[in-house]
Amino acid sequence: MSNNHFSLFTFRSSLKKYPFSVACITLIWILSFVPFFPETPLDDVQFIDKWTHLVMYGGTCSVIWIEYLRRHTSLNKKKLFYWTWLAPIIMSGIIEILQENCTNHTRSGEWFDFLANSTGVTLGAVVGLLLAHVKVFNKHFRHLS
Repeated sequence: MSNNHFSLFTFRSSLKKYPFSVACITLIWILSFVPFFPETPLDDVQFIDKWTHLVMYGGTCSVIWIEYLRRHTSLNKKKLFYWTWLAPIIMSGIIEILQENCTNHTRSGEWFDFLANSTGVTLGAVVGLLLAHVKVFNKHFRHLS
């Protein structure tokens, strides 16, 4: 099997298994490179852009966890660490670098955006871990009754 065929197969498989996660990740990439945003009443809220970053990345990581937990009966901690925590943080860093260097100054890469993204990812991981514990607890409780 060629690498291109394998990559297409892997993408299709991921799309079927994790459609909402793929949609959230795609939305982050699109929104990260839109050259302008319309003004909103929330523009006056202090740090609104940082809160937006935190919610987008936290929400996305929570969605990844939820879809993972729905499809798996056991937890692969190594896979979860890479795909629900490390990969989104790396993706965030790549996006910030590309915004700074490849958008003709229509967007800017910021360390504080990266920090807000990483905080959101970490909060999403905490939510995911709590959901995993609830799932394990419920499974264990059902066996006792």
